[in-house]
Amino acid sequence: MADLKKRIMTAVAEDLARIEEALVANLNPHFELVRETAGHLLFSGGKRLRPLLMVLGARLCGRDDDFVTRLSVIVEYLHAATLLHDDVVDGADLRRGQTVTNQVWDAPTAVLTGDFLLARALSLASESQDPAVIATIASITELMSQGEIQQLADRGNVALSEAQYMETIRCKTAVLIEGSCRVGAMLAGADAQQIEAVASYGTHVGLVFQMADDLLDYTADSQGLGKATGADLREGKLTLPVIRSLAVATGTRRERMLSILATDDFTPALLDEFAELLEGTGGLDYTREKARTLVERARASLAAFPDTPARKVMEDIADYAFAREI
Repeated sequence: MADLKKRIMTAVAEDLARIEEALVANLNPHFELVRETAGHLLFSGGKRLRPLLMVLGARLCGRDDDFVTRLSVIVEYLHAATLLHDDVVDGADLRRGQTVTNQVWDAPTAVLTGDFLLARALSLASESQDPAVIATIASITELMSQGEIQQLADRGNVALSEAQYMETIRCKTAVLIEGSCRVGAMLAGADAQQIEAVASYGTHVGLVFQMADDLLDYTADSQGLGKATGADLREGKLTLPVIRSLAVATGTRRERMLSILATDDFTPALLDEFAELLEGTGGLDYTREKARTLVERARASLAAFPDTPARKVMEDIADYAFAREI
């Protein structure tokens, strides 16, 4: 994975530098407190995957200029806003390896800063003067909220189905990555077939990223993950490894899983035991195989495009989306 990541970072170093500059230039807050609180999360080491994919999607379809980079920060602002809100809702302690914004300041400040970032994103979208782009950004915002609300409603639901999980993560995570790719293609003036191909790539990559996150919650350490491991379990979120394991587990093994899910005291030892149960029932491997299939679908979505550097980087990103879990 180290070689793959290095190859990607080398190929997109200039793009990332321009995106970073645009994130600062477009923040333009009216209050110093907004700059500080937004910057605490925005400039704490995020991957910039979403704005990068907007730039690459546009380049794949023939457009490469500063205006695309300027608008690409829309999706990073949307992403940061959801993280600020999520950390308040989830009662999280760490994000990207540092104390969450609502603990450095307070919950009202974090929530209102998230609201500002949402508003700033929509304001920037209007600069495109393209109703289709504006409608896409608005739809993304609505669907992400819907996904988060649905996940909140499903907390602790041990009867949650795989189909319900997939729809939730599509709304919660994949639509923003899909929309990043879609808007990039739209800004390039791509035809409908090209737009849908790039958007399909984004959907599949987004699903893979979320599945990898769900796996890492049980397989990584807190330092490497940048937040507390076992967070999903503590918050009552049933992800695909758990859903699959519950579906196939029987007897005392299933009873033990349900017992752990029902507890309020998730000690490190209990988390380790639960991870072993997921491994033993095949839930982790099942999720890995589903993710691998989605990676191949993402790569296949780009097959109609010429074999350009932009396409190669996008294929590498699809591979990395899964490989970071290994």
